[in-house]
Amino acid sequence: MTASSALLHRVVDAYGGAARWRAIQRIGLRASAHGLAFRMKWQAPMIGVPVEIDVHQPLVRFFPENRDGLVEVFAGDEVRLENLDGSVVEARSNPQRFFPGGRRLLWWDRLDHVYFAGYALWNYVTFPALLAREDIDWKEVGASTLRARFPTGFPTHSQIQEFHVDPKTALLTQHDYTASVFGNWAKGAHRVLAHEEVDGIPFATRRRVTPRRRNGTAAPFPLLVGIELDAIVLDP
Repeated sequence: MTASSALLHRVVDAYGGAARWRAIQRIGLRASAHGLAFRMKWQAPMIGVPVEIDVHQPLVRFFPENRDGLVEVFAGDEVRLENLDGSVVEARSNPQRFFPGGRRLLWWDRLDHVYFAGYALWNYVTFPALLAREDIDWKEVGASTLRARFPTGFPTHSQIQEFHVDPKTALLTQHDYTASVFGNWAKGAHRVLAHEEVDGIPFATRRRVTPRRRNGTAAPFPLLVGIELDAIVLDP
């Protein structure tokens, strides 16, 4: 964390403040996601999937009601399919190392999808908490832009990412990254279309990811990923 960055502190305050995020342990919500990124890897869209997210460690549980009763778990350096009692049906260690080569250039299996959806959603929803992490180097590179350098092996899209915020509200408007699980060519412009306030904290609930042009702007199409979040509950 770059303690001297006035912009960083403005963004943290806009999202409820550091103390509030330290106190939150988990977030429950319903997630829907669709778009070309799913179709090109032969994965079905997510429709209203109940999700539980741990704020302070990379841990996400998906409860897909139409997928054989198994809980899908992203746990940082492992992905799992579990029964409701917690017994493990299938697991894969260090999933990051398998991307993007081999058959994953053409198709993903269920555990691949759990890894992608898990780390992505964890990063998106806990963004204000990530701003306070000591293992991420945050720098103010413009009047309304923060650049993050993530440590090697961190479960995220790419080591270098930029976060653009509204100059007036300091709320996130666009998140730029390279989705390395697809390849170094996958440069995305992740735009925030709407925020919803939950217990005094704004959450980015409508998002749209399209290719990022060379000048940094978002191309209008194709839609790579569209995301809608609702039914957000703190510490469920």
